[in-house]
Amino acid sequence: MGKTVVTTWFGAFLLDGPKLVRSVKAPLDPESLRERARQRRSGALTPEETLLLGERGSADWVSRDRRLVPHGVRFDARAPGEVDAESVAADPTMARALLLSEGESALEEAWDPSVHVQEAVRAASDLDRVRNLVGERLGSWVSRDHPEVDPGDHARAARVALEEERGSPLAPTDESLVEARRRLAELYRAVEASRSALTSAVEGISPNQTPNLCALLGPELAAHMVAQAGGLDRLARLPSSTVQVLGAERAFFEHLRGRAPPPRHGLLFTHPALQSAPRRERGKLARALAGKVAIAARLDQAGTPVNPSLLRSFDARRSELKARRREPGSRGRRSAAGLPLDGTADHG
Repeated sequence: MGKTVVTTWFGAFLLDGPKLVRSVKAPLDPESLRERARQRRSGALTPEETLLLGERGSADWVSRDRRLVPHGVRFDARAPGEVDAESVAADPTMARALLLSEGESALEEAWDPSVHVQEAVRAASDLDRVRNLVGERLGSWVSRDHPEVDPGDHARAARVALEEERGSPLAPTDESLVEARRRLAELYRAVEASRSALTSAVEGISPNQTPNLCALLGPELAAHMVAQAGGLDRLARLPSSTVQVLGAERAFFEHLRGRAPPPRHGLLFTHPALQSAPRRERGKLARALAGKVAIAARLDQAGTPVNPSLLRSFDARRSELKARRREPGSRGRRSAAGLPLDGTADHG
């Protein structure tokens, strides 16, 4: 076996078996070490590696570092290759500081500002559940002594509980119960106010972060799509077929188990164009819209201004389906085998 090239955070070294025959040490100041760590992470050579490889000539050198293969070094996973930092007067504790610094830099580079929108959307969904639970209990309680109040009208039940002045003979006689119910009504209104604040904030900031998605879907649905995908960066990498069923993961896995037909849409169903469309057209519309959403996410990830052609293209597809629907004999036509001739069985 030829000589072995060993690259470390503190330099580049050449071993002949266990013997160290050449060493090119890196400067041990923090900035130099961070720069060399970035170079290795990007696949480039450090200055020490460049200097050492320049001495190779036609010799057969091996290494466990694949970065060196394009530079004439043969890869060998079994090659020996460890150099003790203390043996070359490098402080091992500096490696920990370097790793922590690099970790912080990597987190900063990977930071996605849409994470705050994601958390706001999820918080609003959580508050929806809390509001419904509190409202159902409050409506049931108030309707006991105010039969004219519909238990499903949570807002009115809260109003009655807050404004109650012992007007009903069926009202609680204990003042502590009256106060407790009033507190429950205050909680319902506080949750409702927090939910509204979150929604307003999301609708206000989404057009700045995702202008193309908002132009296509509206601020609230755009924010929900980003949150469901796990961030704008991930949404921009998803194919349109996955975008189409975002939010319908449970139904999709039921389909994979053979228990249900494939879902035609997920969150995209809340788009007005899909909700107002006939059932047999929703799969086609969802597929068309998902394709535009995938493009819009990539444009927003790249910081591109609003591209109005996306919405025009989707509207054209929608108009095309409407026109086809009005054609004589297009509704419900079936072949001799009983299959729809107008694509009504399309699940998107």
